[in-house]
Amino acid sequence: MDMVVVGSILVVCMILMLTSGIWVALTLTGLSVIGLWLIDNSSIGLLLGTSSWSATIGWSLTALPLFIWMGEILFRTRLSKDLFEGLSPVLSKMPGKLLHVNILSCGIFAAVSGSSAATAATIGRMTLPELSKRGYDDFMSIGTLAGSGTLGLLIPPSIILIVYGVAAEVSIARLFLAGALPGLVLIGLFMLYTMGWSLLTKSGGTIKDDNYSLKDKIIAFKKLVPIVLLIGSVLGSIYQGVATPTEAAALGVTGAILLSMFLGSFSFTSFIDSITGAVKNSCMLGLILVGAHFLTLAMGFIGIPNALAEWIASLGLSPIQLIICLTIFFVILGCFLDGISVIVLTTSVVLPMVTQANIDLIWFGIFLVLVVEMSQITPPVGFNLFVIQSLTGKNILYVAKAALPFFFMILIGIVLITLYPSIVLYLPTLMTS
Repeated sequence: MDMVVVGSILVVCMILMLTSGIWVALTLTGLSVIGLWLIDNSSIGLLLGTSSWSATIGWSLTALPLFIWMGEILFRTRLSKDLFEGLSPVLSKMPGKLLHVNILSCGIFAAVSGSSAATAATIGRMTLPELSKRGYDDFMSIGTLAGSGTLGLLIPPSIILIVYGVAAEVSIARLFLAGALPGLVLIGLFMLYTMGWSLLTKSGGTIKDDNYSLKDKIIAFKKLVPIVLLIGSVLGSIYQGVATPTEAAALGVTGAILLSMFLGSFSFTSFIDSITGAVKNSCMLGLILVGAHFLTLAMGFIGIPNALAEWIASLGLSPIQLIICLTIFFVILGCFLDGISVIVLTTSVVLPMVTQANIDLIWFGIFLVLVVEMSQITPPVGFNLFVIQSLTGKNILYVAKAALPFFFMILIGIVLITLYPSIVLYLPTLMTS
């Protein structure tokens, strides 16, 4: 059967499956079966068994459930409260004042959570009521939370970077390194916008919250020490080459349990709940990875990735033009799918094009995560929008409008890493030198 016909049938099947509510993992597997059947491949069962085994035996995958478990443990501590109380005195003199607590709290929690939705939900539960109580503008409070919540995808250890690393067969440790500086750049852009908005509108809290003595600031800073030590031990062990991502994840789980005990929020019930949450999320991601690996294999047999790469090459697009086209493509796709689904659905088709254009796969992974971050705050399926809507009860379009400026801040971040790739590649280069 003609490849264009096969591709068209698969696209229609994918849309029908996803819109009918079929699980992403089953959609991926179903598309693979349909594609192989259309080209008269008689070894579908054998290929499924082989690809499932190959998708699940990688040692690097063991870091995934461990980092998820670490986030689940910390989700049940009073960490977010300590972050708010610890950062408030430091930020009270800046334009925008405590709105920056949303941004920095999300940045810090992202470094121990790895999940965008968990970051937005955990920080939002604490900061939104406090900011509202102090008279801060609801629109801006929601916007800073929606934008900053996406940092959970980028700042290491990131679950989505592990998924991409496995799919693209690139070093997860180098991806973690690559995500650090762009994450700081985004935090800086979010804070600059917030300060500019505050100076232009002269808006702030109606309750005075800047009368902190030096003693208050020292006491508040002490609340940040445990989490800073945990982040430093996990990421530092990877960056210094002392531990692999998997070993660092095990260290993080141990540290999270100790931190939970230290904060006085450890109980047998919360411990069991954290394991249950980690198992559920890990199984979901494991099934998606199996389906994605099978789809990659099926696409190879059908020949779509190579044909598409050759077609793109024949257009004579420069790497910059290709990046612009892929940005538009991923943002549109991200309006209807969650971030991990976007990556596993497209990796098998897109990576051959990227390789053909001589684009570094480490750089492309960070670019891809930034674009997925944008999709997290775009309707109709922006996961962060739903999380914040459930926290605030606001209309989804209201939340999306509040997040729009931060959508453009992420877009500026993409432009910066495109013009200056060293923002992404500098730290990974140090690791290999």
